[in-house]
Amino acid sequence: MTTVLCGSISALPSPLGRAMHEAGYAALGLDFVYVPFQVADVAGALTGMRALGIRGFGVSMPFKRTVIPLLDALDPLAERIGAVNTIVNDGGRLTGYNTDAVGARRAVEELFTPTDRRVIVIGAGGAARAVAFALLEAGAAVCLANRTRANAEALAAHLAVLTGRTVPVLDLEAPPPAVELVVNASSGGMQGVSAENPVPAAFLDAADVVMDIVYKPIETALVRAARERKKRVIHGGRMLLHQAAAQFELYTGRPAPLEAMDGALEATLPRA
Repeated sequence: MTTVLCGSISALPSPLGRAMHEAGYAALGLDFVYVPFQVADVAGALTGMRALGIRGFGVSMPFKRTVIPLLDALDPLAERIGAVNTIVNDGGRLTGYNTDAVGARRAVEELFTPTDRRVIVIGAGGAARAVAFALLEAGAAVCLANRTRANAEALAAHLAVLTGRTVPVLDLEAPPPAVELVVNASSGGMQGVSAENPVPAAFLDAADVVMDIVYKPIETALVRAARERKKRVIHGGRMLLHQAAAQFELYTGRPAPLEAMDGALEATLPRA
């Protein structure tokens, strides 16, 4: 039996994905291994994926839109969102998927049902597209905000076409409305990008719950600021877990052993 190789392509690899996926393989007795690759040449990485028969790649920021023209096909959800975080290799044919959307929704649903909740999503890249789309599809009222307002306006227009819902754009320098949830879906706060909290204090004060999708590090400046304000917090590991479980099922064709994967995540967080 041939060992099946999966992995991730990222500018800054993390041990968390490997820990979760390999715990899942072990729980089901699957002959799979998972390797996180640090990549600068995305096109070269995908050429290598085909040549080496690598079964699956997770795709991290900032490559979630870059990979799209390099693929053979897109899953309908990834095509609608316009961002890919998962690539599956079927005999050299590479198909892009988006499991960030389901990951974001399930992370939020650990605390509450998004339907009819008021949400602000900060960011306008590939991850923000997935998060905002998932919450809109779940029935939330979503506003966008971004450091570059024009990018948020372009994303709001894209989401309005996809969902038929109006998506207001807020100014990060202006006081926001009261909301149930603020989500940082940008790379702000990520190791190697910026150590600063990308969410203004007024936005933190306006929310009941604060979610950060950044997981490198898991204890971001935003997470610390939210906890200091006694907010309920969803750290980046929760979305990471649920999107990884969906990836696992695409790679293996088996239901993800979520308890084993969650245990591995929690055990690895202190070292990550």
